[in-house]
Amino acid sequence: MSSALKKDFLRIATVNVNGIRAAYKKGMAEWLEPRDVDILCLQEVRAPDEVVQQLIGEGWYILHAEAEAKGRAGVAIASRQEPVATRVGIGDDYFATTGRWVEADYVVRDGGGRDTTLTVVSAYVHSGEVDTPKQVDKYRFLDVMTTRLPELAKHSEHALVVGDLNVGHTELDIKNWKGNTKRAGFLPEERAYFDRFFGDEIGWRDVHRGLAGNVDGPYTWWSQRGKAFDTDTGWRIDYHMATPGLAAAALSAVVDRAPSWDTRFSDHAPLVVDYQL
Repeated sequence: MSSALKKDFLRIATVNVNGIRAAYKKGMAEWLEPRDVDILCLQEVRAPDEVVQQLIGEGWYILHAEAEAKGRAGVAIASRQEPVATRVGIGDDYFATTGRWVEADYVVRDGGGRDTTLTVVSAYVHSGEVDTPKQVDKYRFLDVMTTRLPELAKHSEHALVVGDLNVGHTELDIKNWKGNTKRAGFLPEERAYFDRFFGDEIGWRDVHRGLAGNVDGPYTWWSQRGKAFDTDTGWRIDYHMATPGLAAAALSAVVDRAPSWDTRFSDHAPLVVDYQL
């Protein structure tokens, strides 16, 4: 494969697969094959490396961080182009074996015909649980993100963090937000981190929100219980977070919501964004 992608736009998809083996049994391959994705980021892979390689198949370069705890977490980046550099972990040894953060650098051709570095991160933030060690770990991870995001921006003006970040930033991001203000995922303390991520202090952009505008959702996760999917009672917790230079190149964002509850391959829907550098 060439050192620079030949298409005039990049299609980057992220999805929490809720176990890659189960996702492929439920039809993930049938979604992916015709979707023409250049870079695919996965969370909650929950499988050994050899299984990931086998399921995704040939024609992909795969970076996978398996969690030390079996059946938990795990993140991956699969790309049609070979990365020029890869890194595993967010920079805190406490999370080194938790399978929650991987980074890959690619050489891409910008609009001026120059080669530039694109950095892509697949991230899986803890779901958390109020007043438990799970929530303490979530805050610690978000703290490290506040350090890592500016470092990535210095590393490349085209940097992207995608994945299941397990926080609805604003009232537009959760259908029933009033009933969730004391629940992990919509706590004021969690949302304050995203104010910093997308505010003047850190200065990244919420690509999906920027393209969708001030509308409810579009949601990317629905509870498996009740009629949440059928009534679109969802949460927007899967993100494309980009540096301003990359966010400005975003053309479109689409949530690949399954046509019906029984045709989903995960409780999350893929979020697919096209970028024209």
